[in-house]
Amino acid sequence: MIMNKILIIEDDNLVANIYRNKFVSENFEAEVAPDAEIGLEMMDSFKPNAILLDLMLPKMSGLDLLRAIRAKADSKQLPVIVFSNTYLSNMVQDAWKAGANKCLSKANCTPKQVVSVIRSLLGQAATASEPSSKAAAPAPAAPDADTVFQDELRQSFVATLPGILAGARANLQALAKATEETARVNQLQELYKRIHSLAANAGIAGVAQIAQMADAVEALLKELYEKPNNITPSSLRTLALAIDFLGVLFDRSAKSDAQSVNADIKADILVVDDEAISRRAVTYALEKAKLQAVGMEDPTAALDTLAERPFDLVFLDVDMPGMNGFELCTKLRGLHRNKTTPVVFVTSLTDFESRANSTMSGGNDLIAKPFLFMELAVKALVYVLRGRLAPA
Repeated sequence: MIMNKILIIEDDNLVANIYRNKFVSENFEAEVAPDAEIGLEMMDSFKPNAILLDLMLPKMSGLDLLRAIRAKADSKQLPVIVFSNTYLSNMVQDAWKAGANKCLSKANCTPKQVVSVIRSLLGQAATASEPSSKAAAPAPAAPDADTVFQDELRQSFVATLPGILAGARANLQALAKATEETARVNQLQELYKRIHSLAANAGIAGVAQIAQMADAVEALLKELYEKPNNITPSSLRTLALAIDFLGVLFDRSAKSDAQSVNADIKADILVVDDEAISRRAVTYALEKAKLQAVGMEDPTAALDTLAERPFDLVFLDVDMPGMNGFELCTKLRGLHRNKTTPVVFVTSLTDFESRANSTMSGGNDLIAKPFLFMELAVKALVYVLRGRLAPA
């Protein structure tokens, strides 16, 4: 029997080995390349039937590698499945344009699903570990190989996550204290590597909420790494909030069964800002997090809306005519259904007095204008996902 060959181009050794072992167990011949340049060399010697490619690679990016693959006459039709970040939609679009056959979010799919996609592209029939509808049903008492494999991955993930989070917190503290640009970039790069690995491993283990949260944080770190000038006290606070929340999700995950991998979050979010451009910027940032929002310009009308229906999260501008954001927050806290609704102020007023007023009026958080879209998206995900957690 001739086995199909899969080349896995992935710089995270743990993730690469998990996929290699999975493909080998499914009767594929699999090899791993740790970066794009080695991947190009191995294509000539290994001659794969398909490539599994991470877009986030050191040295040459996965996107540049994909273009190089399609530029070669003998690999124009070679099936290439790319791993992308859920929240970097522009990168996904670029991957499609460059010739990807399939774009998968590493944080939102399991090895079993990846194998299924590869089989589909190669036109293979199901193997013994993936029975067809005509096959005899397995004995109810015996878990199948995929269930056992997934459970082992989850146990391994739960065991390693505390160390990853501790390292991430140390990197973030060093980043906040760094005064030289080189030191800041180095700490940011190390933090990015940890979160990139965390998102992938959580997806592989099927721990949906951790995977989704880490995926968003990874996208924010990528933007900060590309533009270090955007590292501000506001963005550092958002990163600290997200990493702490990953710890909360871990505590819940360690005490419960594996979660199903990810569906879009349904949330009602209200954005109140009298400036149309600012209001649209906030709603666009929320769309990047796959969250829908209602935008309103009149704070009085917004208060009436809050009295009529519940929201999962509220973003408020501070400087608005008629009723400022602090006053609106105080009044919405007087509404029974909004006593605990998370409120985040979005403002250019970041002095100590403004921060004190935001807390005294009942606000939960503050994000500084101008903000990165992914910074606001990450902050929104923390509060929405926190609201989804069952009481301890």
